Amino acid sequence: MGDSEKMLVIGAGPVGLAMARSLKKRGIPYEQLEADDNLGGNWYHGVYESAHIISSRKTTQYSDYPMPAHYPDFPSRAQMLEYFQAYAREFDLHDHIQFNTTVVYVRPIDQEGWEVTLEGGEMRRYKGVLVCSGHHWNRRWPSYPGTFTGTRIHSKDYKSPEQLRGKRVLTIGGGNSACDVASEAARVALSSHISLRRGYWFLPKTLFGIPSVELLFPWLPVPLQRLMMTTLLRIVVGPYTRYGLPQPDHRLFEHHPTINSELLHYIKHGRIQPHPDVRRFDGDTVEFVDGSRETFDLVVCATGFHLSFPFLAEGLVKVEGSIAKVYGGGMVPGYKHLYIVGTSQPRYGLGPLVAPLAELLAELILLQDRLTHPIGRLLEAMGQKPPTTHLVDPHQALRQLRLARRLLPWTLPRWDRRLSRRQASDPQRPLLPSLPASPTQSLPPPAALPGDLQVF
Repeated sequence: MGDSEKMLVIGAGPVGLAMARSLKKRGIPYEQLEADDNLGGNWYHGVYESAHIISSRKTTQYSDYPMPAHYPDFPSRAQMLEYFQAYAREFDLHDHIQFNTTVVYVRPIDQEGWEVTLEGGEMRRYKGVLVCSGHHWNRRWPSYPGTFTGTRIHSKDYKSPEQLRGKRVLTIGGGNSACDVASEAARVALSSHISLRRGYWFLPKTLFGIPSVELLFPWLPVPLQRLMMTTLLRIVVGPYTRYGLPQPDHRLFEHHPTINSELLHYIKHGRIQPHPDVRRFDGDTVEFVDGSRETFDLVVCATGFHLSFPFLAEGLVKVEGSIAKVYGGGMVPGYKHLYIVGTSQPRYGLGPLVAPLAELLAELILLQDRLTHPIGRLLEAMGQKPPTTHLVDPHQALRQLRLARRLLPWTLPRWDRRLSRRQASDPQRPLLPSLPASPTQSLPPPAALPGDLQVF
């Protein structure tokens, strides 16, 4: 039946676990619902068997719970799952998690409560909802003229090298998953090709024996970090055109760089053949925009994911491309106690940011109970703007989080009183938007829902 005094955490991936830890630490009652049969989010259900993190151990671990010292600089999928299990045991989080429980609809029912519908029709009421469902599940597919008669999968569906063995493989994309799949194909497939629609920055995982991300000193402003890294790449890697790759069409850090040491290695060994963008499919043949044609058995689309929240009532969260238009790291202006957590993407691992963000949100949950207006609306009135990019400089974000924890506890009550005076002078002005209706006929089909999800 739920509990109208409890918070609901949706998802038990890395961000959901950190959020649960902070709620429990402050004595905030909560339940945590996870659609899968175990915790870990994308690391449990979504990544391929041979996956390793691309950020380093030090920049991925929770700030309040270091990874074991014997872990390598780039832990494996199995080690990451062991780490999340250990984190949950350390802070006694398992008892609050309900596995195999899928949320299909969330809507506000009044100014102080939320109605949550589960798969199967059960309805529960909660004081608030923290959405920690991530963005690595709603596959983005490329669209090209023609029909490919071989096998086409998304990188989300790639699990094992056996799917590639002995096949002529084309990987579409230039991100981290694309490079991993193309490199795996270079080892086991009959041939490995990669198609890039634009130029990317490819960074080695290590430089001078140190994980590349750890060379980005936090006290340096981004322009100096960019200058330092591009200079090192010019010396260590050289121009990408020497590898048959296009030069990047943007400055370093304006988009996520690809951190991979194998792609350039296998290109130089002739095991990966780079191509420009696809022009069209023609049976088992792919034509590229430069006019070249190749025959393939398997096309892997490593083309990313859409950001969406199909279980939230329409209009609760505005999404533009990869950006959730929220305030203060996760709040919407219209409603109390709805928190969209972890949709931004830091330049490297989640660890340094997720714990401080969870701490801030837990403090704001307690503060919200003493305020008349939703915190998101107060932040909007204070002049804060929603993000214009999903990319985050982790060092800048940490400074902002520390500042917010110092300032918001006394600035938000002042603005709350100010808006209350405005409301008193204009009683017709609504405090909240009209409430969305309950689903009346059929619930969203389970296949369209995220299920077991993960953030970052």
